[in-house]
Amino acid sequence: MRGEFKVRGGKLVSVDVESDGEVVTSAHVFGDFFLEPDDALEDINAAIIGQSVDATGAEISAAIDQRLASRAEPVELIGFDSGAVAIAVRRALGHATSWDELTLEVIEPVVLPPVMHVALDEVISQEVAAGRRNPVLRIWDWDSPLVVIGSFQSLRNEINPEGAQRHGIGVVRRITGGGAMFMEPGNCITYSLVVPTSLVEGLSFEQAYAYLDDWVLGALGDVGVKARYVPLNDIASEQGKIGGAAQRRFANGVLLHHVTMAYDIDATKMGEVLRMGGEKLSDKGTRSANKRVDPMRSQTGMSRDAIIEAFLEHFRGRYATQPSAYTEEELETARGLVESRFGTQEWTARVP
Repeated sequence: MRGEFKVRGGKLVSVDVESDGEVVTSAHVFGDFFLEPDDALEDINAAIIGQSVDATGAEISAAIDQRLASRAEPVELIGFDSGAVAIAVRRALGHATSWDELTLEVIEPVVLPPVMHVALDEVISQEVAAGRRNPVLRIWDWDSPLVVIGSFQSLRNEINPEGAQRHGIGVVRRITGGGAMFMEPGNCITYSLVVPTSLVEGLSFEQAYAYLDDWVLGALGDVGVKARYVPLNDIASEQGKIGGAAQRRFANGVLLHHVTMAYDIDATKMGEVLRMGGEKLSDKGTRSANKRVDPMRSQTGMSRDAIIEAFLEHFRGRYATQPSAYTEEELETARGLVESRFGTQEWTARVP
């Protein structure tokens, strides 16, 4: 049984393991990493042998670290670490998932009220968890303005009600944490990715964000934007922040990861609707409210639709995918959630 894990910004770690159904009986780690001294590889292999087939990534990593620490001379792992080895072992034993094992359904942009997309995040996540769908990438598109606040944000601290009323912009609370999303038709690009939690097995929350954002960094490169991941959950270019991500891990084994990136935002209006100090405004890519936040439009010269199409092309070229669409049952369930929860003041103001 073979497992592999590519360290982000580092090297590929592979491992072949055998087991008797209860413990690992054989382990051979290999890859394009560097290790000094080289005979420490035998200690890494030996630390894996005898581990329970149900050992967690943390337990496997700790066993490797303990074995290496017992050597007389120090060991240097270059381009990888014990955690990367542990993830590869877990994948070999069938406890963790790699992108290569997934076929992702791709739902292209469908114009809906933005609150419907908030509800669909929950609906699609439950469909994937129930096995009625493969993992999903879907692109949002919407027909009206809305501020989507994070699950734990204070409504009164984030929103200026007079500004929201003046501009006719509603507010909805989503099911993930993070900051507010200022959404008008055509002003940003948002996607949701629903995958098994086993895809980020053994990764910290920070590592999981970077791992799931890696494809979009490549897609941004395709359209001429040199982007990078900034912990904990931001995507930035040389000209400043482009967007941010949010996640929720459900108890039924699925993970929701969504990202909103600024295409061309009216910063003046945003500043009148959101309660934003100078530091927060700067974080969104501008020091003055009297300009636009347009990192993707200005850096690419491309239309929003063209950028979305380039993103989808990159994603399809990188992973196994199949086209998909929302079912009427999913849309009806989402409408019900809007009526019973996401569209209610009780939910939106649950953190006053």
